[in-house]
Amino acid sequence: MAGTKQKKGNSAHKTLADRADKFDCYQKSVQTPDHEIEFFEQAYREAFRRKPYSLREDFCGTFAVCCRWVASHPKRTAIGVDLCGETLQWGREHNLAKLAPTQQKRVRLIEQDVRKRNRPAADILAAQNFSFWIFKTRAEVIEYFKIARSNLNPQGIMIMDMMGGGECYEEELIDKRTIKKGKKGFKYHWEQASFNPVNADASFYISFKFADGSKLKRAFEYHWRFWTIPEVREMLAEAGFRESHVYWEIEDEDDEDFGEWKRSEDAPSDPSWICYIVAVK
Repeated sequence: MAGTKQKKGNSAHKTLADRADKFDCYQKSVQTPDHEIEFFEQAYREAFRRKPYSLREDFCGTFAVCCRWVASHPKRTAIGVDLCGETLQWGREHNLAKLAPTQQKRVRLIEQDVRKRNRPAADILAAQNFSFWIFKTRAEVIEYFKIARSNLNPQGIMIMDMMGGGECYEEELIDKRTIKKGKKGFKYHWEQASFNPVNADASFYISFKFADGSKLKRAFEYHWRFWTIPEVREMLAEAGFRESHVYWEIEDEDDEDFGEWKRSEDAPSDPSWICYIVAVK
């Protein structure tokens, strides 16, 4: 954080970064639950021609997607799985608490490693924000995919997002975006700190900068194996998934934020891209 040391408890001298909630900043910067649910419905409909009702969100964090999922339909249920108790508790206080009591009852939270089997099984298992990249060997990923498959209903799909392109390998590259303008606004910085081409290890950080110049520097950090689309699809097949599909974004001239996602076996070379992989049980 920027700024000189202040006396503890003297709120008058605290910077905006001192007062900021990193989880709230993260959700406003990174997560779009409505968009995710729209895509989940599309992918499931294209796989099984029906509506999905149960969701398991692995690496769920503050489980905003789980909460929006149950709010989207009175029959929908969600299971959120994460190892971090602090993050889950924040979600209980800030996301779950906003739901109606009947909706809250349809959200189940599990503080555990995602590499465990749970019941009931789900129609959709989501592992978003590149979270499974924490597993750095083929054996670890395949083990996780096998367990994820076992946590799905017979008509189930697993959804992951992926990123890539030459710019993603550039060290010390920082993507800066303004999330909210004005005195109460802030900026989001995505830092690509390092990439090792020998083993594909990569480190990324998220920082936030505020109107008074103060920063929450490296509020979140990620140390991943940078997996590629063909590697992931091969491992999904080895784990027993029947098929997998890549969904590439077709830009919408009328919507700067989101386009249309379509299955594709061919995509243009792009210096920085994001896509979905959908695996069918």
